[in-house]
Amino acid sequence: MEQTKNLGIYIHIPFCIRKCAYCDFLSFTSEEEARKKYAESLISEIQQFEDVKRWHVTSIFIGGGTPSVLKEEETGRILEAIQNKFNMDEDAEITTEANPGTLTKDKLYTYRRQGINRLSLGLQSVHDKELKLLGRIHTYDDFLKGFHLAREAGFSNINVDLMSALPGQTADSWKESLLKILRLKVEHISAYSLIIEEGTPFYEKYADDAKLRDMGEDCHILPSEEEDRGMYYETRRLTGEYGLEQYEISNYAKPGYECRHNQAYWLRQDYLGFGLGASSLIDNVRLRNTVDLAQYNQGIFKKEEREVLSLQEQMEETMFLGLRMKGGISTVEFETAFHTPFSAVYGKTVLGLKNEGLVQTEDERVFLTEKGFDLSNYTLAQFLL
Repeated sequence: MEQTKNLGIYIHIPFCIRKCAYCDFLSFTSEEEARKKYAESLISEIQQFEDVKRWHVTSIFIGGGTPSVLKEEETGRILEAIQNKFNMDEDAEITTEANPGTLTKDKLYTYRRQGINRLSLGLQSVHDKELKLLGRIHTYDDFLKGFHLAREAGFSNINVDLMSALPGQTADSWKESLLKILRLKVEHISAYSLIIEEGTPFYEKYADDAKLRDMGEDCHILPSEEEDRGMYYETRRLTGEYGLEQYEISNYAKPGYECRHNQAYWLRQDYLGFGLGASSLIDNVRLRNTVDLAQYNQGIFKKEEREVLSLQEQMEETMFLGLRMKGGISTVEFETAFHTPFSAVYGKTVLGLKNEGLVQTEDERVFLTEKGFDLSNYTLAQFLL
């Protein structure tokens, strides 16, 4: 009997109560009836999917948008559809993202009964002034109430998202955000630097400042590149002091609490995306659902984008995704996957980066040094053939 492969499932919920000023994700506000209709369409897409026997599901991640705007019963029916369709691991990691401003005691207890065992809370900052600037709908007090309710409901695996390099943010305000969350003894922190994305209110407001920063010039409102790096170093230092290990460029976890779903992305394992605009990677083919909500709700779920990855693209992805993780990549696994000596493809690249102090090799593995992590954009780009 053929051995089944690991599979991660991503569920996209594109709805928000209010879109944040920095966000360029596929998300928008909605009425309750629209959310109900979408949930029905999502369930239908899952039920119509074929060819499920060759996988066993190791993780489910419900993201958005703000998945917690859905009624609990809608979330439960979506999960039930997956569980009825796919072979699920008994210990599968099941995560939902949640905005602290949408959580209630009943919702959290219902999530646990439905099998959700990991919660990802989009806090971003402990400072209400910064939250208001970002366009968040919650306060820090809202977060604390939701966090403690989640603990009461039995959540023992909680991630908190934090964002650095915000307009007007200082090293001290960033440190305060970090310390307050670390003292709550969270299992996982995702810490990202703000990126000013085109098409967002933040781009209209701060694009010129972002360009100055990128050129190494003095910024007026945004922290400088040097200040941004300082916040990154402080994140690495403080998380380590509180027992969280950096296992990926932007992610820190207590041992055993690394996000399995995201690790599958970085390791290029198969994953299926359900919902509006959701992406999939199956047998080195990248697919993406329609981004037209009316079309989706009419039952037209077919992937509107299809990209068959060449051998070169597969190699490149293996390197620039795998090297995001502290453990790096195995040269033996690379050679097994691509039937070619690692040194023939990347020998010169690795040697050059070793001479620059950006990568190390040990026990047939290649991984970034601390300097390589600091200069990750440059370092990872060197693996594009």
